[in-house]
Amino acid sequence: MFTGGGTAGHVIVNLALIPEFLKQGWEVAYVGSETGIERELVGKLSGVDYYAISTGKLRRYFDWNNFKDPFKVMKGVVQSYRIIRRIKPSVIFSKGGFVSVPVVLGARLNRVPTVIHESDLTPGLANKLAIPFATKVCTTFPETAQHLPAGKVQHIGAVIREELKLGNANRGLALCGFTKHKPVMLIMGGSLGSRAINESVRDQLDVLLEKYQVVHLCGKGNVIPSMERHGYRQFEYVDKELPDLLALADFIVSRAGANAIFEFLSLRKPMLLIPLPAASSRGDQILNARSFEKAGFCEVLPEEHLTSETFVTKVNEVYEHRAYYLKNMDRSDRTATIEDVIALLKETARSSRV
Repeated sequence: MFTGGGTAGHVIVNLALIPEFLKQGWEVAYVGSETGIERELVGKLSGVDYYAISTGKLRRYFDWNNFKDPFKVMKGVVQSYRIIRRIKPSVIFSKGGFVSVPVVLGARLNRVPTVIHESDLTPGLANKLAIPFATKVCTTFPETAQHLPAGKVQHIGAVIREELKLGNANRGLALCGFTKHKPVMLIMGGSLGSRAINESVRDQLDVLLEKYQVVHLCGKGNVIPSMERHGYRQFEYVDKELPDLLALADFIVSRAGANAIFEFLSLRKPMLLIPLPAASSRGDQILNARSFEKAGFCEVLPEEHLTSETFVTKVNEVYEHRAYYLKNMDRSDRTATIEDVIALLKETARSSRV
């Protein structure tokens, strides 16, 4: 059984693992929210039973929903308990997000082992709540171990979707109508898009197009048809086309979600990272970005320093110094294989039956 949701980042690793378990003959179920992005993404997979539960969000700031959402979480725990009791999974893999908390609690009540995967350098609030009830916690960053109970931690690295490695730059060129004679910049603001990044790109689009071709994944509802021009392609969101666009890109501008930046690292793509600011997040993306900057994989531009002018300056720096980033990436070994995670899940399932 898999769980995780709220954003695409809490689903991507599950989408990488599920097909491998199906190939090996496992029965696979997924527990997610009623309306979250996980329902849409998992719904595209055949052979997976999806179960929706009630979920709430525990906020670090005052909001009237903080008084109502605990009751939604309690309802989700009861629903999860009943689903797990009926299905009797051998092991549960949790990718995080608030929908996962009731599932991990329901698993503990049913004595079903749970493996949590923590992508960020420090655990998010949902995983902090769930970790005491989990059997094992896999980490992406080695530094994360200092924030977790020693007996539960296993550093395994980032899990990368195999299909991302199968991209074809020529298909990307055809999709975008680009030429081979000008470098390509891919801009990704996350599944919901980023207003700050989108505005900076569009404010300086004419300047950028003098040197680069631009693929802009701008988020749902953020495409502006009047902005279309030669050398600039906008997409709300891409799925099957993403590997080809990544293969096409010479470098990437992105937020600093852990799953995404490790995928760029595995594909050897220099990066300009613009992490979510601390004012609108718990600061996890800032830590992720600084870790990659220290390793020499990227440039970092804090959003509070983001202007149209600083954006263009940093973009040019990344492209001009791309050989430096590529050299450091070639020396890196920060990714895991899907087989590593599958082996851990199988081992956890077997040990629970002993």
